Amino acid sequence: MKADLPAALGGPVPGSTVLTLPPAPGTHVTVRGLAKAFGGAPLYSGFDLDLPRGRIVSIFGPNGCGKSTLMNMIAGLMAPDAGEILFDGKSLRDTRIGYVFQNYRDALFPWISARDNIAYPLRRSGMKAAAVQARVDELVALFEIRFDLARYPYELSGGQMQTVCIMRSLATRPEVLFLDEPFSALDFEMTLFIRAKLQEAQAAAGTTLVIVSHDLEDAVFLADRILLLTRRPTRIAEIVPFDLPRPRRPEAVADPEFVRVKAHTLAVFRREMSA
Repeated sequence: MKADLPAALGGPVPGSTVLTLPPAPGTHVTVRGLAKAFGGAPLYSGFDLDLPRGRIVSIFGPNGCGKSTLMNMIAGLMAPDAGEILFDGKSLRDTRIGYVFQNYRDALFPWISARDNIAYPLRRSGMKAAAVQARVDELVALFEIRFDLARYPYELSGGQMQTVCIMRSLATRPEVLFLDEPFSALDFEMTLFIRAKLQEAQAAAGTTLVIVSHDLEDAVFLADRILLLTRRPTRIAEIVPFDLPRPRRPEAVADPEFVRVKAHTLAVFRREMSA
């Protein structure tokens, strides 16, 4: 059931670098020798990881194992204590990324309209007005928006606000998109809608997606790879491949392969909980 892993994943190698442990073929994001401690207690130490290009990777593990911390270090929102992170051999500074925050209510600018929130990163990049309008219109069509984007965020439902956040994160055509618990505050109808639209957007652009989830079904449903973490000090328990064809519709949860992969990831999770 295990995917092919870098040699170091069988046991962390302190001080690993891209030179001493080259990335696997097809890797987009390379993490080597990552370290992070809080209050003197190590969370990550000598942590190595390869994330494949153009795939969806979900991160799942026990409470407190550092799922969001790992993603935030890769995304540049939190500084690691040590280690290197490269995107196709480039630094974060030279890489276009998008980020969808868990708390969408605080992530949107309340003083500008939903449409202006989506357009904000494009205008900040210096894009001309006509090109900004064209890109926003493209996203409106992709997400089949039926609500009024002239409204302010506080006038929208939670699902509508999260949709705006995702559209904004995709506006600049990121190479890597990070999503922190994108479904945690959504009702079931909006969860199904966002699952479908994320698949469409990812397929259209070939974007690499990294998703943190605390829900096992969400972690498995969208993923090509499920990154399962141990208790802290955190290591990789297993990387589970899931190759069910796309688009994956709601009925996929009854597919025998989905059931098998979900059962296996649950077994690994329980093993790590009792370790």
